[in-house]
Parts: sequence; structure tokens; C-alpha cells
Amino acid sequence: MNRLKAEQALKQFLLEDIGDRDVSSVLFCDTDHGEAIVRMKQDGVIAGLDCYIWGYGLLDASVSVELLKRDGDRVQAGEAVVKLTGPVASLLAGERVLLNLVQRMSAVATLTAKCVDALGSSHTKIVDTRKTTPGLRMFEKYAVRAGGGFNHRSGLYDAVMLKDNHIAAAGSIIEAVKKVRDSLGHMTMIEVEVETEKQLMEAIEAQPDAIMFDNQSPETIRQWVQLVPESIRTEASGGIDLEKLALYRDTGVDVISIGALTHSVSNLDMSMNLSISHKEVLVR
Repeated sequence: MNRLKAEQALKQFLLEDIGDRDVSSVLFCDTDHGEAIVRMKQDGVIAGLDCYIWGYGLLDASVSVELLKRDGDRVQAGEAVVKLTGPVASLLAGERVLLNLVQRMSAVATLTAKCVDALGSSHTKIVDTRKTTPGLRMFEKYAVRAGGGFNHRSGLYDAVMLKDNHIAAAGSIIEAVKKVRDSLGHMTMIEVEVETEKQLMEAIEAQPDAIMFDNQSPETIRQWVQLVPESIRTEASGGIDLEKLALYRDTGVDVISIGALTHSVSNLDMSMNLSISHKEVLVR
């Protein structure tokens, strides 16, 4: 992840939660120090642990953060992933925001890893989409990589995706590809979405960088891949989920994009246990 962008986002997340101050912190003196352990409550793939370093770095530089696992590690319920030591008030001020974020990222990484395993292909890559949570795109796309997947375009700004409305506005696939190619630099990738074999043949003639097969069966994809020159990458998308992935294993498509990696996950459960003067408090 881009640390500068991550810290900028984390600052806003923490401000949203803390506001002017954590009013519960009146319970503690400045000299009250403690140790906190972040543990998994479910099995999965961990992602986003650097957020603990960056988040507490913004809150209180005196907090010591020890990462006990690495992003991409497969972890089990009960395992410790982070150890924190420092002022109690600071530890508690950051715990919920960072738990929320790392739980979300770990859920994305876990589902991505399951999809990679289910596909079981040395050729076809699992990639994400733009169906991310507003404000969390960088974090969620990083989590996809931590889970063994790859990223599609980051946004509207770094690659062209010509869909049905773009093509209708331009008049044809060939005209749409020509217009964007004439207007943009040679470093911008162009992908065309197709739904019929007629559109596929027109797209091949237009010679984009990639062609997406939208909502096609594994049998159709297997046939269409044979028609596409090796110079053009192929993508399958639409309605492909964890249960169906194995059916696409031998289609020969280069990438499979799955929106569910980021829009349909439930946070992986984690907790932070805080010890203060031999007393243990479970922070939920």
C-alpha cells in the first residue's frame, strides 16, 4: 500500500471515531500503561497489519507495535497477530478503528485465497473489480493481493473499459476503440466488453489490449478464447463465484474478475485483550 495515502485515510478514520477526545479516557492517568494482544477469533488469511503501525504512529508514537504475523499468512482462531504496549488511553483510542479495518481486509484476503484455491489454475488469475467500499478501495485491493489475487484497474483514471453504453455512444466497437486510442497515450490499456460472438469478432478487429467475456458459460468462453489472438488478453466476468470457479479452470481465459471479493464479504472476527496491572479486559 501507499503509506502516505494510508496514513491520510487512517487519520480521517480515527478522527471520525475520536472526535475532540475519547471521553472514556478520563478513567486512566497518563502513567497508566498496558499490554494488548490482538487475536483471531476465526480461521482465515490476515491482511492489513501495517495499519497498526501507521495508526498508532499517528495516535501516539510511544506505543510499541510488534507484528506477530505477516500479511498473507493463514491464521487460526486463537492465534495472536499483534502485540501492543503503551499508554492505556492510546491503546483503547485506536483499537476499534484498527480492528474494523483489519477485520475487513482479512475477510477480503480470506475470500480471495479461497477463490484462488478453488480455481486451482497456474494460468488464470483471480482479479478484483471496482465494486469496492467507498473510501476503502486501496485497502481492499491490497487485501486481494495479500490473498493471492491480482488487481484490475484501480479506477476510471488508469485504464479504459468500453462497455455497452460507451459503444452505443460511439457507434461501434471499432469506432470506440479508435477514438480512445487517438485521444490517449500509448501507455493506457484499453479493454472491450462483449456479450455476443459478433461483438467478439468486431472487438478482435479493433485490436484492444484486452477483451472481457461478460456473463458467458465456461463452454462459450473455452470456444471464444480460441478465436482471440495471443496479443489480446482475455477476461471472464459476471456471475462467477466461489462455488462455480472450478468449472472455469480449463477454459484458457487469462483472468477471472469477481466483484464478490470486495462487495460480499463479512468481516473476519478478531478481538483485542488488554492487560492493566494484572487485570485483563476484553475489548469487543
